[in-house]
Amino acid sequence: MADDGWDPSAVLRTAAKPGVLAYHVIFGAYGFWLPNDPRGSWSDFVASWELFLAGGPATKTTTRRSVAHVRHNGAARRQAKLALQFPAVVFDGRQALSIAHGFARMVEKSRYRIHACSILPEHVHLVLGRRAYRVEQMVRLLKAEASSRLAAAGRHPLTPYAQRDGSLPSPWARGCWKVYLNSAGDVRRSVSCVERNPLKEGKRPQHWSFVTPYT
Repeated sequence: MADDGWDPSAVLRTAAKPGVLAYHVIFGAYGFWLPNDPRGSWSDFVASWELFLAGGPATKTTTRRSVAHVRHNGAARRQAKLALQFPAVVFDGRQALSIAHGFARMVEKSRYRIHACSILPEHVHLVLGRRAYRVEQMVRLLKAEASSRLAAAGRHPLTPYAQRDGSLPSPWARGCWKVYLNSAGDVRRSVSCVERNPLKEGKRPQHWSFVTPYT
């Protein structure tokens, strides 16, 4: 499978510190931000030979600033996406609803505290309350439940690419990007940031029943 890692770049990946209250996490749909994106990525290597040939080596960056609006060769970036094993995923409104149902199920099963959530066509922003286990595990379970709901509703975006055993490719990019939130002020700022994300894309504010306001 093509390495479809996504780098939001606006998020600083830091080491965990004592007193973490919550996490601001972002994870992308399959194919959104490639490891050799000309604007930069967090990836150290390109796992897919076809993607390497199409777009070159990983564009590792450690900048703390967003590079989403850095001037670059957009045509080259789009050409590289053609080397992905599957088409890049862009969720529609009904698929976003199925994803939300998956998140709600994980909140019910594992008592997650989600303080903010924006499900956008190509990526998801969440503010997650701290748990006893690693945030990466929380994200894996959220992705898995969302994928199951998409499949059950007949809305999985990669259904045409089902394997012989009936399994479906993941509609998500690998991993996630995270910021550790160590103060109430940090949490409130991240909640506000997540809530504003749909507006930045010209969409309506999102209100999900599984979100617990941060107090």
